[in-house]
Amino acid sequence: MIQRIHLINLSGAGATALNSVRRWLTPLLAVGWILISGQALGHAFAPALLEIRETVPGEAVVRWKQPAIRVSGSGLSPILPPGCHERGKHSARTEDTGIVETWEIACPGGLLGQTVRVDGIAESRADVLLRLVLGDERSVRHVLTADAPSFVVPEREGKLDVLASYGRIGVGHILTGFDHLLFVLGLVLLVGGGRRLVWTVTAFTLGHSVTLALAVLGLVHVPQQPIEAGIAFSIYVLAVQLGPYRPSQPSLMARFPWLMAGVFGLLHGLGFAGALAEVGLPNGEIPLALFSFNVGIELGQLAFVGVVLLVWRGLRALPLRWPAPVGYAPAYVIGSLAVFWFLQRVTTSITGMVL
Repeated sequence: MIQRIHLINLSGAGATALNSVRRWLTPLLAVGWILISGQALGHAFAPALLEIRETVPGEAVVRWKQPAIRVSGSGLSPILPPGCHERGKHSARTEDTGIVETWEIACPGGLLGQTVRVDGIAESRADVLLRLVLGDERSVRHVLTADAPSFVVPEREGKLDVLASYGRIGVGHILTGFDHLLFVLGLVLLVGGGRRLVWTVTAFTLGHSVTLALAVLGLVHVPQQPIEAGIAFSIYVLAVQLGPYRPSQPSLMARFPWLMAGVFGLLHGLGFAGALAEVGLPNGEIPLALFSFNVGIELGQLAFVGVVLLVWRGLRALPLRWPAPVGYAPAYVIGSLAVFWFLQRVTTSITGMVL
């Protein structure tokens, strides 16, 4: 297993090099901890959502949701088409981990062919999901990014547009879903490389694909807050397997990591479904959008696994042996964040039920 690294006796130049490693390793781990802890809300920097829904010809309701936790000094600002103007006052409320504003606009001539833009995407480090519901009940989805912060409303959205849009949404969700990435990282550290890792990641993929499809199609209904708490708990269970404690008998996860990855994948799939429900699915293209979203998640997940393995091979190539406690640092970091997320989400869930 990757995390089992032991210290060997060194003398002379080797001991000097090891002491040097120890000197810079401590602040490096501290910086790593700070960087990871900066994302301690799990989905703190999840994409914002701009929804424009036409109610009658020339009029629409705007729903603008931003993450409650933002990068310091950043700000997102939706820029509506030039011919549109606001009507009435904004109303604002807190919803889950975001702040939602709603207001009405008048757009003479409608939205077709108009340009919608959001400023501040690069500074906020959060892409924006754009959802348009037109007067003929046709819906259009798109991802606004720092490189492409504007979008021209098309006359008709083709299948390739749906495929590309939902693929980007899937990639963006997994790469900003730090709790899901931390679970995948734990799987890599537990299993190592080779076929065992392939089977384990495949089982996790199958697990979350099943529940994602069932939830999106309306066959399974589970409140989102308990699911998020369960995801945090699954990360903690995995972190325990990476720690220094070794029971007399190998645990079920150690013996059958692919089985446990599949079971926990069912839970994570419900979390993915919550994110997709926020975006919505296009009428008449639900299977294609669901497939594309799932493919996007897998591409992002595989890219992350590839980076982890690449970094690990680079560390192993160094002509040094790491101190044994360093091998357990990821377990403590992952476990600590998992406990924090679990307590936070349970508290949020209980508070929501009381209110």
